[in-house]
Amino acid sequence: MPGDALSQDPAELRKRIDSSKAHPARVYDVFLGGKDHYPADRDAAAAGLAANPRGYLDVRHNRDFLRRAVTTLAEEDGIRQFLDIGTGLPTAENVHQIAQRIAPESRVVYVDNDPVVLAHARALLTSGPEGRTDYIDADLKSPERILELASGTLDYGRPVALCLVAILHFVEDEEAYPIVRGLMDALPAGSRLVLSHLTEDLNPENIRAVQRTYTERGFTFVLRSRNDIERFFTETGLKVAEPGVVPVHRWRPDHAAPVPEQPEESYLAGLEDIEKVRYKDINDVTDADINVYGGLGAKG
Repeated sequence: MPGDALSQDPAELRKRIDSSKAHPARVYDVFLGGKDHYPADRDAAAAGLAANPRGYLDVRHNRDFLRRAVTTLAEEDGIRQFLDIGTGLPTAENVHQIAQRIAPESRVVYVDNDPVVLAHARALLTSGPEGRTDYIDADLKSPERILELASGTLDYGRPVALCLVAILHFVEDEEAYPIVRGLMDALPAGSRLVLSHLTEDLNPENIRAVQRTYTERGFTFVLRSRNDIERFFTETGLKVAEPGVVPVHRWRPDHAAPVPEQPEESYLAGLEDIEKVRYKDINDVTDADINVYGGLGAKG
């Protein structure tokens, strides 16, 4: 069953954690102001920020795109089941919090392969009594296993929203397209795909500098064009919802991105640049800041 992942021996779990190497989920956690990361992750995030000082806007606007997409699916499209692969570490406004606030009966399955995420996964399982949440310890590259385990929570006779948010740029072409096609083929008519992806189309100099910092640390980091990203929808026969595949800050903006509470100036002044990111207001975003496309597609 999916929940069996949470019964793993904590000692065995710790053995799986390699704190000497940065991991995408934990680097993401640094940018979102979390505390569940190691010095290697912090160093990678700091190097990325040095390469692109407003790069935190990519991360935070990607997260806000997810908020708006899930809200649209739950409020307007009537979707009540979500499969979020590449979940990352629990932060404010996870998929189940957004969906179940709108429709308390919503079911959400989270999937990640980082043992640090698994160690904190119980924070993702705080479902209201009418709905359900679960967590699967699995890799995106094992789609059959994900679908099998998720069937304990999700009903494949009803539409499912597959969320692949800021994960596919860590997968090479020869695996990425078949994985998405296989997942969507297994989901019923009416299902949705929520996808975001880094690109060099928009501000190539900034994002290529970031790419170098991460590939030097051993990450696969594939920057795809808009056409390449649209292929994830077209090759699976999905109809892309308006406004299409666009920079994430331009996907149905509602200008409701959360504004972090500001600390005292004296405290802020003593922080390193990477620590200040969590207090930044992202509403001053411009087109020159964003390197992420997002889109939503529907299966007929």
